[in-house]
Amino acid sequence: MDQVEVSPKEVKSPWGAVRPVKTPCSLSDVMSEQLAKQLDDENNAFPICPEVDVELMTSPEADTDSDLMLAQMLQMQFDREFDSQLRREEKKFNGDSKVSISFENYRMVHPYEESDSSEDEVDWQDTRNDPYRADKPTTTPKKGFTGKGKNITTKHDEVVCGRKNTARMEHFAPEVQVGDGIGMDLKLSNQVYNALKQHCYSEQRRSARLHEKKEHSTAEQAVDPKTRLLMYKMVNAGILENINGCISTGKESVVFHADGGSMEEKAVPGEVVLKVFKTTLNEFKNRDKYIKDDYRFKDRFSKLNPRKVIRLWAEKEMHNLARMKKAGIQCPEVVILRKHILVMSFIGQDHVPAPKLKDAMLSSEDMKLAYYQVLDMMQQLYRECSLVHADLSEYNMLWHDRKVWLIDVSQSVEPTHPHGLEFLFRDCRNVSTFFDKAGVADVMNVYELFNAVSGLQINGDNEADFLAQIEALEKRNEDHVQKRTKKTFPTSDDGPPLLKKNNEDI
Repeated sequence: MDQVEVSPKEVKSPWGAVRPVKTPCSLSDVMSEQLAKQLDDENNAFPICPEVDVELMTSPEADTDSDLMLAQMLQMQFDREFDSQLRREEKKFNGDSKVSISFENYRMVHPYEESDSSEDEVDWQDTRNDPYRADKPTTTPKKGFTGKGKNITTKHDEVVCGRKNTARMEHFAPEVQVGDGIGMDLKLSNQVYNALKQHCYSEQRRSARLHEKKEHSTAEQAVDPKTRLLMYKMVNAGILENINGCISTGKESVVFHADGGSMEEKAVPGEVVLKVFKTTLNEFKNRDKYIKDDYRFKDRFSKLNPRKVIRLWAEKEMHNLARMKKAGIQCPEVVILRKHILVMSFIGQDHVPAPKLKDAMLSSEDMKLAYYQVLDMMQQLYRECSLVHADLSEYNMLWHDRKVWLIDVSQSVEPTHPHGLEFLFRDCRNVSTFFDKAGVADVMNVYELFNAVSGLQINGDNEADFLAQIEALEKRNEDHVQKRTKKTFPTSDDGPPLLKKNNEDI
């Protein structure tokens, strides 16, 4: 078989295509100067671009040698065409509607466009062509109208008044959110504008009232600036060493613990309490029922001045405590009264207040002792002090040193009060119910306790009949109360029955 010679430049490919083989060059050819020059000419050769009919917006000073500048100019031209198309679509979309939709956020704005300042100093919102830019305010001539013939426009024109009302919203209070409608072509009618203005004034007055009420009221566990100033003055005067904190809160007052100082007139206990009467009547709205019919404060009562009522309330408790202390009843001792702050001795020890009778863990023997102490104090309060507690319960009695202490006597009234006997009956019911539930033996019922304390001989089969007789007695004494004269209720010849002493039954 004859052999076929294959050229060294052609190699048969199994795919049928002939692949040319490059002839290797020598190192000397590569390094030759002529070959290097030829390669350099080939790399620097650029193809000729075809002519394109595109007009670029260039200024005579613009430098077009930089590729970056050319790209920015092309982008700027494209953005302007896009913004023009966007405005046309926006105008078509809104039409003649009074409320229009803005496509401003979709505009392509360049901060460097026709600006010599830096990028940080230029406002990126280009409003030269803003369709919502507010027009210059138009003034109505002295003659009251503009135009001629059918095109006459007066100052009462609906469109003119609507635009003026929209512009006036700028003068509303800063806290009133008027939105971005001022820059738009909105037209508010006189009725809508007047309603908005009235609402703005009402909100301002309401906000002022709330702020004043917050500043001048005594909130729970907090005091207003005037009360705080009174407390600081007592500390600076040496009456108090320091004020430690709040130990109790109620519907009528806040009680603070303090360390006593010294006074020239009297000795100040080592531990005292400050009873700050709240200057709001939100929680205790029926105070006038206890004070306006009391002959001691009737002429000074003023329902229209809350702070004056509070001071009378604090003064009333001071006088009631003084009566009770003089009769030997266990109660706090008054140190000093400053307006609506009453400083009293502390019932407790080492900053720990005495527990209320409701919370005290008493044995059966101590509970029986407390019961007879309460009965004795109720009769002593009625007979010697001529007072009715009017809010006596296990919440207003403290247990300290195996004794019951009465507190919160600001609402206490005299028996000649138009509702004095009703208050006494309520106190008797609270006391009888509590000790009966506590398991004390031989507890008098509410009717027996009322007759024992008051010395009256009222017989009733039920509570309604009993209260009817009490109201009849109060009716008989109403004229005497109005004439500021005291009258005692009819009692038995021997006087009110004496209750058994504590040590005789224990």
